[in-house]
Amino acid sequence: AAGWFAGAADAARIAVPPAAHIGELFLAQARRTPGQVIVADQTSGAKTYRDLVTAVLVLRPVVAALPGEAVGIMLPASVGAVVLYLTALFAGKTPVMVNWTAGPRQMAHALELAGVERVLTANRLVQRVKAQGLDLSPLADRLVLLEDVGRAIPLRVKLAAALRARLGRHGLDRVAPRDPAVILFTSGSESLPKAVPLTHANILTNARDVAANFGLYPDDRALGILPPFHSFGLTVTTLLPLLTGLRVVYHPNPTEGTVLARLIAAYGVTLLVGTPTFLRGIVRAADDAQLATLRAVISGAEKCPDELFDEVGRRWPKLNIIEGYGITECSPVVAANNEHAPRRGAIGKPMASVECAVVDLDTHIRVPPGSGRAGMLLVRGPSVFGGYLGAGVPSPFVEFEGRSWYRTGDLVTEDADGVFAFRGRLKRFAKLGGEMISLPAIEEALVRALAPAADEPQLAVECTPVETNPELVLFTTLDVDREAANRCIRDAGLSPLHNVRRVVRLEAIPLLGTGKTDYRSLREMLRS
Repeated sequence: AAGWFAGAADAARIAVPPAAHIGELFLAQARRTPGQVIVADQTSGAKTYRDLVTAVLVLRPVVAALPGEAVGIMLPASVGAVVLYLTALFAGKTPVMVNWTAGPRQMAHALELAGVERVLTANRLVQRVKAQGLDLSPLADRLVLLEDVGRAIPLRVKLAAALRARLGRHGLDRVAPRDPAVILFTSGSESLPKAVPLTHANILTNARDVAANFGLYPDDRALGILPPFHSFGLTVTTLLPLLTGLRVVYHPNPTEGTVLARLIAAYGVTLLVGTPTFLRGIVRAADDAQLATLRAVISGAEKCPDELFDEVGRRWPKLNIIEGYGITECSPVVAANNEHAPRRGAIGKPMASVECAVVDLDTHIRVPPGSGRAGMLLVRGPSVFGGYLGAGVPSPFVEFEGRSWYRTGDLVTEDADGVFAFRGRLKRFAKLGGEMISLPAIEEALVRALAPAADEPQLAVECTPVETNPELVLFTTLDVDREAANRCIRDAGLSPLHNVRRVVRLEAIPLLGTGKTDYRSLREMLRS
């Protein structure tokens, strides 16, 4: 669409103004620039703000009539997911973003936690999930297919909605969406997922922080590949664009590097938001010209490997990889590098609204900045959620220095300039021989020696789930034995306590929908 490449009249940086709720800011943008193309994908084409308002008006009565206060949304990154989220808000429902990659047991657990009776989805996705071997039959009575919904809506209703949207007489500004603004779920990489309710204030605060930190402009165009059940995908590539006028093109499969490289070139994408796993696939598939319009990659969810930094720096010298750190419970971005001076291997400084404390695990006092010692990261601020849904879920909050803080479970260091570096999840450490052994450090040493150029994880290290005499186990798709693996660990300068005791060969390392390794599945293998 011609509107996709239309130049912006205002060159000022994008900002998120104050508002009572997400719907208020969306409608303000829709009134200001109703004909502006804002979202696009290969199925729906390019859509303007007016198109989105029309779609909400068409679907709103259908969604409002669904039973329950919450409604599930099971769609990949797409225009359809944007429309359904907005429709749920304006229909007085709480949107619950459903992770279909978690499997039927975890999905059923998540829906029960959130009180979801119906899940809006598309037959195309359902068939794709079934083709991947996932059994959705236990959830069949909850699924509402959008194809069936669309066929049941009369043409006169659609035409009336289009007219109301064009005249601005839609009445949506009289709706006060309910809180929470969304229910997400923890990844389940280490246990069953927990339900995370995020308020409008949580998300708007974080969106404001992100826009201020990364330097976004009206003529930027983003690529959205993270599914909306991923907190980074929801805040940064679903809601932030709607609230600010940042154009975004979606693609439902973040692993299709060749297709994504073509989309970047065709849509003149300037910002890529994703994880290193998905970025690596794009870089491997792209020729130099296809990514020439990119100016920044905003990367999170896992550490970006040095090899990827090196390749991007060699092929696209002006392209910055800006690493950050986020947690679903914090809406999600907690810290990020500065766009003008990103530091490799660091997660940057805290967002403007986030207060952090790095606390020694043994003494429970602050670790001095610049000491080089790792400590538990505690955070507080208006982007931090208020607590998990459901009875019997332990509180994630702790008292420290007379105030309540969210305990992230992550270990970090802080340098003298206040820049943080991620050292791993506490659960990804094993206590062996009286020392805390970092499992990610072992993985990094092995990946560097055995699979530096792999597009997907080829190995993972876990600890046997026993109290006495735990052992380190290497899961891998590679033809490597224990002796060779330990030689790589030794060559990396790690102590003998880091040596693996056995090697388990797999056809593929299990992954979550975000591209992260599914360590919970690996631990289940060890238990069985």
